Amino acid sequence: MLEPSHIEELVALYQNEWWSKGRTREDVRKMLAHSDIVFRLVEAETDRLVGFARAITDRVYRGTVYDVIVADDRRGSDLGKLLMDAVTAHPDLAKIESLELHCLPELEAFYAKWGFAHNTTGTSTLQPSRHAPQTSSG
Repeated sequence: MLEPSHIEELVALYQNEWWSKGRTREDVRKMLAHSDIVFRLVEAETDRLVGFARAITDRVYRGTVYDVIVADDRRGSDLGKLLMDAVTAHPDLAKIESLELHCLPELEAFYAKWGFAHNTTGTSTLQPSRHAPQTSSG
């Protein structure tokens, strides 16, 4: 679990990204409580959170990596590599059947270093629209 000061720093990190802007302290605390595995990088000298990732997994068949993030001022210093090395080496993730993550096309080459590639199973990622009209049955 993250220290309270690190939760505040994680919320701040989220505000700098298009995919996580607007996340609230309350929601982040709830998310952390329900994430199976949490990875954090903290600067020893300053105790500042500079990197984060998390995973949800059944520890046998499926796992998904979420929220791989490095502080803006520390990008390019191999912290993302350090995070992904930790994620893929974690004993509850290293031997599962399928480990997945979502990323922008320009980041695919980065994640390919750990064996991530386009989905070739013919399946699609589907998400319900939060504003979809309700259908009635019957």
